Amino acid sequence: MLLVLLSLAAVCGSTVPREPTIQCGPETGPSPEWMVQHTLTPGDLRNLQVELVKTRVAPEDFSILMNISWILRADASIRLLKATKICVTGISNMQSYSCVRCDYTETFQSQTRPSGGKWTFSYEGFAVEPSTLYFIGAHNIPNANMNEDSPSLSVNFTSPGCLDHVMKYKKQCIEAGNLWDPNITACKKNETMVEVNFTTSSLGNTYNVLILHDMSMPLGFSQVLENKLTRTSVAILVEGSESEGAVVQLTPYFHTCAPDCIRRQGTVVPCSETSPPANKRSMLGDWLPLISVLLVATWVLAVGIYLTWRQERSSKTSFPTTNMLLPLIKVLVVYPSEICFPHTVCRFTDFLQNHCRSEVILERWQTKKIAEMGPVQWLATQKQAADKVVFLLSSDAHSLCDSACRQNKDGARENSQDLFPLAFNLFCSDFSTQAHLRKYLVVYLDGADIQGDYKALSACPQYRLMKDATAFHTELLRAARNMSMKKRSRACHGGCSLL
Repeated sequence: MLLVLLSLAAVCGSTVPREPTIQCGPETGPSPEWMVQHTLTPGDLRNLQVELVKTRVAPEDFSILMNISWILRADASIRLLKATKICVTGISNMQSYSCVRCDYTETFQSQTRPSGGKWTFSYEGFAVEPSTLYFIGAHNIPNANMNEDSPSLSVNFTSPGCLDHVMKYKKQCIEAGNLWDPNITACKKNETMVEVNFTTSSLGNTYNVLILHDMSMPLGFSQVLENKLTRTSVAILVEGSESEGAVVQLTPYFHTCAPDCIRRQGTVVPCSETSPPANKRSMLGDWLPLISVLLVATWVLAVGIYLTWRQERSSKTSFPTTNMLLPLIKVLVVYPSEICFPHTVCRFTDFLQNHCRSEVILERWQTKKIAEMGPVQWLATQKQAADKVVFLLSSDAHSLCDSACRQNKDGARENSQDLFPLAFNLFCSDFSTQAHLRKYLVVYLDGADIQGDYKALSACPQYRLMKDATAFHTELLRAARNMSMKKRSRACHGGCSLL
């Protein structure tokens, strides 16, 4: 009897069909089914999705992969489905392309799973690099016949940069300092000195420490050279008495990202005073209530005197008591057409606008006005309106640009005129006059240099970023202060003439 029951169970178990799974492997060329004529072919996919997953490949290195999932369309053509092919194209500084074929282990007997859900599969692979645009396409096999529309589904995916919570664990992001914690502390020793402490890294050997007031005005600067993991202290001389509450900007120069490594910030606080000796603490405790009362009384008296003085001063003059913010300085940027606009000009423009209180004038932003006025008249007008004229030189024309940059050069740039030689010829007469020469600046990027017909630019003040970033920043702020003083002088002159 037992033998009969076991035989029946085996027969019943063999009648239950196994659910299809997938077996995936690389397939770079066309699928063999593409060369065969098919009477019927399966339809396209219903859904395609991509997400990132992190896998450890070494104790100190993680691999970031794509987890690609897809849902099969629930129709009768699913019985013809043999495999699904997925191809991924990555576009960054270098273009990549790879494909994988996922074969289904069983023939589909139903349009949905026995449980009632749709057929869903996923494949984990295709290594992901930071800040890269990926095109993911998938189609079912057998393919459509030649000269017929081939159903497929595709999605675009842009991987995040090294600041992403998953991507930061990649080896190249770690080498760029994403996991480095400098633990910056800074305190004001006295009116002219700030002490900055931070932890260096073995990833590089140079650190620039800049003290900034209101994120714009530099108060002090120092450079630290250290190539190992250690706690470092540096004393920085500062100008003025506004260092308390100022921002400490730490710029590392690591081997893989210099000079574009992530900057870290801290805040200057007062240095803690030495605690009183133990034998004097009891005396201080006895006097503490009286000292507190005296401090409160002194504070109330000081506030009263200040309010009285302010009211008397406001009755005598209409000028504000607080310092006015420095005005925006207008900067006309002129650059050769060979420079990669998105990667070089836009980043330099962002530096001027966000760190140098500058209003930037670019020919790319005023193409309509140039067409109406003509390039010569437009340049002459902008020269009069600008406080500074910057000739931007870069050697990135000989470096590797990505497809977006190349497309910008070959496409949009064809519709605009290269104003660099025109501006040089129009403005070069000013280079012989010292009074006019200070209006012009030359900025070098990426080891560029003055060559050929533009040797006359050597007479202009020259700055090489990021080496001379502080000096360049100071020069623009000096121009802004001069503008502010001129405006206040004119205001005072007009006010006095009315008395």
